[in-house]
Amino acid sequence: MVSSAANAKDLPTLPGLPMLQSFAILLVFQLIGEAGTQLLNLAVPGPVAGMALLFTAIALRPGLGHALRSTTSGLLQHLSMLFVPAGVGVMLHAGRIRQEWVAIVLAVVIGTIVTLAVTALTIRALAERAPLGPVETEDE
Repeated sequence: MVSSAANAKDLPTLPGLPMLQSFAILLVFQLIGEAGTQLLNLAVPGPVAGMALLFTAIALRPGLGHALRSTTSGLLQHLSMLFVPAGVGVMLHAGRIRQEWVAIVLAVVIGTIVTLAVTALTIRALAERAPLGPVETEDE
């Protein structure tokens, strides 16, 4: 078995795109996802649908992922800055949070437990379906 790093080197790549073009591609996928969920009245957030479409596009054309790599890496390095608006929103609604803290805590705890249980069951089902063998490294 060849490592994924070796596979990535063999894929055809597009040259890295300028940051503005990369942002445009990311935003177009988000827009398509948002429009699709609104038109089809889906109970899925538009950005999540857009991310699924972007994943599909990258799976079909791996060079796209390589072309977006520098911009997306920069976004991930500064991901914490994207939480500032949410933090401001929390502070804006502090009174309501104070009133409904029990429901919020229960939702977070129950959601966490359900997520852990579903993840564990999924991993167990996948492990039974395709048992993992020893991992080969490049040195072998």
